[in-house]
Amino acid sequence: MDWIDRLNQFWPHIAAGFGLMAAGLASAHALLHKRDVRSATLWLGIIWLMPVLGSILYLVLGVNRIRRRALQLAVHSPANRSGTLNFGDSEPEGARHLEMLARVVGRVVGSPLLAGNRIQALVNGDEAFPAILAAIDSAQKSVSLVTYIFDNDACGRQFVDALRRATERGVEVRVLVDAAGTRYSFPSIMHPLKHARVRSAKFLPSSLFAPWRVATINLRNHRKVMVVDGRVAFTGGMNIRQGNLLAQHPRSPVQDLHFRVDGPVVTRLQEAFVNDWAFTTDEVLTGDAWFPELTEAGDVIARVIMDGPDGDFEKLRWTLLAAVAEAQTSIQIVTPYFLPDLTLVAALNLAVMRGVRVDIILPSKSNLPFVHWASRAMWWQVLEGGCHIWLTPPPFDHSKLLVLDDHWSLIGSANWDARSLRLNFELNVEGYGRELALAMKGIIQRKLAGAHEVTLAEVDARSTPGKLRDAIARLFSPFL
Repeated sequence: MDWIDRLNQFWPHIAAGFGLMAAGLASAHALLHKRDVRSATLWLGIIWLMPVLGSILYLVLGVNRIRRRALQLAVHSPANRSGTLNFGDSEPEGARHLEMLARVVGRVVGSPLLAGNRIQALVNGDEAFPAILAAIDSAQKSVSLVTYIFDNDACGRQFVDALRRATERGVEVRVLVDAAGTRYSFPSIMHPLKHARVRSAKFLPSSLFAPWRVATINLRNHRKVMVVDGRVAFTGGMNIRQGNLLAQHPRSPVQDLHFRVDGPVVTRLQEAFVNDWAFTTDEVLTGDAWFPELTEAGDVIARVIMDGPDGDFEKLRWTLLAAVAEAQTSIQIVTPYFLPDLTLVAALNLAVMRGVRVDIILPSKSNLPFVHWASRAMWWQVLEGGCHIWLTPPPFDHSKLLVLDDHWSLIGSANWDARSLRLNFELNVEGYGRELALAMKGIIQRKLAGAHEVTLAEVDARSTPGKLRDAIARLFSPFL
């Protein structure tokens, strides 16, 4: 029994040595791979202040193991494939400078601009859901749908019924739901989908009871895209849930925006789904049912911007920086969560110094109070620079929209926070065209009509306990 006695004698030293080695390795990895200094510093604090447990948390939550292969699909669209923008003589003089923005974003994203598109805004679920359901009922060949939240409520079951009818007609249907998004309702919508014989899958399922899957628990697919017959697409920020149907006075009402898209850029939206579906199921979708030849449908020049923690890392953040840097007259931001990093804050303040009007429209009451506190802790940074912050009244506004100089619009799923710009898989569409931008500006003006403008004096007048609470929340902004 001597070896047992010796083990009992030395096990504290062995454990301490193991803890030091684990902390050293985890720290080295964080220093070498974390691009954000704040994130690296926070992880180092967790690693060393929580011996062993901190290293385990970093291993589980701090290391990105997602590496996805982008499919090279043989699809073609009859449109501008140069990645540059050439307005010619038809576009107003105020948009000439956007040729540089188009060139920069083309280099960041690595995909071409596509001319001949139409983008139509659908306000709240009252406009969006009937249009989407009608499109599913009209499907003849294929329906592809990826979403973050798909609730098992009256609204969700309407979608399941429409997808079931399409499947029974012989339409090829594929539905991809983020694994975390299936947990917003119980039982999960996956059971009704399976019962309806709709081919469906969960994106990156994770569980505390499956250690090999815990590492992906913080990496979510936040994209919302549906494509019918490869010809008509819907995208934006709207989840599938009863709360979006404001006319029905739901218990938790949510304002939101979605968009119908027609034209060659639909092919790129379909590609986004096909890549996510192949990554999840290993099934590659090809052929005319998914990728028909498309013709021009409007005057918007558009491009899909993919963003995620893998090969598309920070493409959207670079796009935002390029857009803010190119603005000459106005920047209008609508977002539910506003937690930009210091570089984006500096870019917004520099735009104001150049004479650009910057308006940031946020909900007065958030569905995530902790995120709202963290956001409020940094409002002074943009207010001091001359930006304008507006708070819209309830119900909670989940809309995401950016309009630049009345000629450039950005729509999609991403928020102005670290979770969207660094952790989530997101999809946005940039659109060049005055008519589209003015339509988006009209939506923003209606939001501003009932909004309250926040002043720096109001922010400074918060109570000391409130300021401390907000400041503590802001410490966790890299993870919110």
